[in-house]
Parts: sequence; structure tokens; C-alpha cells
Amino acid sequence: MNYIELLDKQPDLVTPGTSACQGCPAELSLRSTLKVLGENTIMCIPPGCMAGAGCVGWNFDSGLKVPVHITLLDNTAAVLTGIKKSYEADGRDVTVASFAGDGATSDCGFQSLSAAAERGENVIYICYDNEGYMNTGFQRSGSTTKGSMTTTTPVGEVGKGKEQQKKDLPLIMAMHNPAYLATLSPSHMSDFVKKVEKAKSIKDGFVYLHIFSPCPTGWGFDGAKSIEVARKAVETNLFPLYEIDHGEYKFTVQNKNPKPVSELFGMMKKFRHVSEQGIQEVQNYVDKKYKILQSLVG
Repeated sequence: MNYIELLDKQPDLVTPGTSACQGCPAELSLRSTLKVLGENTIMCIPPGCMAGAGCVGWNFDSGLKVPVHITLLDNTAAVLTGIKKSYEADGRDVTVASFAGDGATSDCGFQSLSAAAERGENVIYICYDNEGYMNTGFQRSGSTTKGSMTTTTPVGEVGKGKEQQKKDLPLIMAMHNPAYLATLSPSHMSDFVKKVEKAKSIKDGFVYLHIFSPCPTGWGFDGAKSIEVARKAVETNLFPLYEIDHGEYKFTVQNKNPKPVSELFGMMKKFRHVSEQGIQEVQNYVDKKYKILQSLVG
């Protein structure tokens, strides 16, 4: 069964009419993820785009057809752990997963995330990375790419966008020795589905999934081009697709002739001010990170 047939056969566990922005790939990723995880799933979603889009709900209404808890920005992994252990004590095998933005993951919630990974908790932590605090007005996060124009890294006579390189959270989490880790993109849905299926099957430790989620509203591009932008990020190696299965590193998509990051930068407003030198700095960083991955794949 191919991924289209699989997704078509599974019940949609995200209700129609969420208030996500048009073209939001995070909503598509959540919808597809839940189709694979299935109805025997409990979700934890911290404040962010998907909580704000109605997936958590308000006044006893919810945008999901599975139980969902809204956590704090800083304790999502801890809440996952508590829920999982409660069901284990009851003798029930339930999939417990998060769907958290990069701000709640790489910044505010990293302490509890790191601790849960180190302990090897049998939960699935999913981060959708739209490179900023998009729900509250497009502020920068540790996961924002260098040069990005955000409301806290403005561009003008003095400001030139974010000055720091993007925090490589998947590699940071890889050093925690999770049972399974993978990077995913909605532009490569067959690869996406296989990785969520594998994550669901893991019963002996911590799982971390990192989804690239370009934001049309915050990044400044047509929402109809979200998948095209996501694909370009993979094709430039800015967001490489790989997995780590019990310590074994493997590329799941490889580019024989990677495209320059300038092609991605040219697709959106948040990079339109970046100079050739600035683009080259990001290109050098992308190339360096990819060489590190190649050495780990061996």
C-alpha cells in the first residue's frame, strides 16, 4: 500500500475548519501524522500555532478527535512522560505524542525535552519547525535561520536580520541517543509516512521527530507554494532528510547535485535583504553541517 492509499483509508482525526493560515504545512503535517498514529493516541500541544488554530480547543471543544492536552511552553515532554507512565501503570498501551513548535522545543521547553530523552521515556516528541514564534507575531527563535527578518530581528539602517546561525536541534537530540530520530518534510510525504509509522512501532525508548514547516504568513510567500518551499529546503540541504534507528544513521533522501541556498532565499520576503556575503555564510554553514552528517552516516 502506498502512502496515498494509506492516508486515504485512515480516518481524519483533525476536524474541518481549523483556523490555521491558508497553506499552513503544520496543519497538513498534524493531520497526516494523526492518520498514521491512529485513534489510540493522546496528544500534548503547547501554546503555538496549532494550539491557536483550534486543535486544542476552548470551553470543552477540541479540534482533534483524540484526547489532547494543552501544556505549558516549558513542560511538554514532562507532561508526555506523566501521561505515558499513568497508562503503563494501568496496563494500557497508548501512543502518547506531542506536536510542538520550535520555540516550545528548542528554547522554552528544551530542559524537559532533554531530560525525557536522556531517561529514554517511551513517548513520541514531534516538533514542527517554522523557525520562530509565529503564533505571537513572528519573533525569532533559536531555530531561526541566520539572516531572517523577524519582528525581533528587524531590518533597517542598523538591523540586518538574525545574526546567529540556526540551532541544529535534530543533531543536538541525536546526542541524547534516542531509540529513533528522524527529520521529515511535507514535501516528501512517502518518506514522512514511513517515519511516522516507524516512530509508532518503537516500544523501547524515546522518539524524536523534527518536521520542517515553512510559514507563508511569517516568511512572506504565497501559501500555495508551501510544499514547493519545503521541497527546496530539502534540495538545498538546508533541511536534510535522515533517520537514526537505535544509533544507526541513514540518509533517506540524498541530493546528488544540491541546489544553492540562494534559490530558497529568493522565494520569500524574510531573506530578500540578505547580501551575497550573508547568503554565502549560510551556504558554508549548511555545507559544514551536511559533512558532519555524512561522517556520522559513514
